[in-house]
Amino acid sequence: MSVTETEKTGARTETAATVITGARERIDALDDRIIGLIQERMAVSAVIQDARIASGGRRVNLAREMEVLGHYRNALGKPGTSIAMTMLELCRGRI
Repeated sequence: MSVTETEKTGARTETAATVITGARERIDALDDRIIGLIQERMAVSAVIQDARIASGGRRVNLAREMEVLGHYRNALGKPGTSIAMTMLELCRGRI
């Protein structure tokens, strides 16, 4: 038994199901871009960390991380802080 678009989307009309399906496809594409950007940020962060460690510095610069947290909080509100914390955790690399 195949599932109809209205059943998949929870919509009550075919028109709404079409809108929802199209919007979900756009969200999926945006998510793929966001993931790619985070992976790119991780690679750039690794370059910074390597340079800092090679020069005798620490792997993490807490002052810089506070700047990043503030930037996300200012742009996205309180949830932005959580997003930034997760992103910074991903970008710190493995010990």
